[in-house]
Amino acid sequence: MNAIQTNSIPELEKKANEIRIDIINMLLPAKSGHTAGPLGMADIFTALYFHTLVHEPQKPDWPERDRVVLSNGHIAPVLYATLGEAGYFDKKLFGTLRKLGSPLQGHPHRGALPGIETSSGPLGQGLSQACGMALAARMDGKKHVIWCLTSDGEHEEGQTWEAVMLAAKYCLGNLVAVMDRNFIQIDGRTEDIMPLESMGAKYMAFNWEVVEVDGNDMAKVVKALDDARARATSSATSKPLMIIAKTVPGKGVSFMENRFEWHGKAPNEEEAKKAIAELEKKFKKTKTA
Repeated sequence: MNAIQTNSIPELEKKANEIRIDIINMLLPAKSGHTAGPLGMADIFTALYFHTLVHEPQKPDWPERDRVVLSNGHIAPVLYATLGEAGYFDKKLFGTLRKLGSPLQGHPHRGALPGIETSSGPLGQGLSQACGMALAARMDGKKHVIWCLTSDGEHEEGQTWEAVMLAAKYCLGNLVAVMDRNFIQIDGRTEDIMPLESMGAKYMAFNWEVVEVDGNDMAKVVKALDDARARATSSATSKPLMIIAKTVPGKGVSFMENRFEWHGKAPNEEEAKKAIAELEKKFKKTKTA
């Protein structure tokens, strides 16, 4: 069941652009938050929620739904924007991001909003949570897929690799992880702070299947996610899958792209207007900061 599925790549690209505009419009009044990661992951979230994911926004607790675990909770703006655009909650809430008492907290909190499966904040825990969900689904004989969105930076933490080993040991073929491989973290480039490559070779050495994809090419993203879901629901599948999505942090806004300085800061009014003007120009869609 997916009441909002679309097969049109141009429609998905347009939706991703709208989500990027939503992200900027959320971050401006918040005056804090993360910009680069959410913009870079907009294509992944759009393809997932508007094409591949089995879910029902009007029935967020539907037992047969796929589960989405956001491990890198600091990119919450892209999750909120996507859930709002998909109809999980009223988009009027966008303006309350990070406000006292708002359900749109700086990191997702389970129970605060429909569609949020786990609470996240401290990096490195999401894959462990997803492993538990995948084990539970298999024990219950369920066919839904567990999707875990992760950052590359959290692979500098040991708990992530403990979860990687566990997933392989228990043959969690119903688990699909998607890594935001954008090569930045709050202090600079990942390869300068703690070199991570080769990520694909490492996961294969831990007995995972690996797919690498351009995370900002919508057609390639859709194919990778669709193939992953078909594989995860096959009875012949025994290995967990890691999709390494190479994304451009700050994608769509020229002065933010590939700048680690935008990892953990929000735009001011002038920067937001400039960013939205660039995004509007792409599809000639009018939204204001």
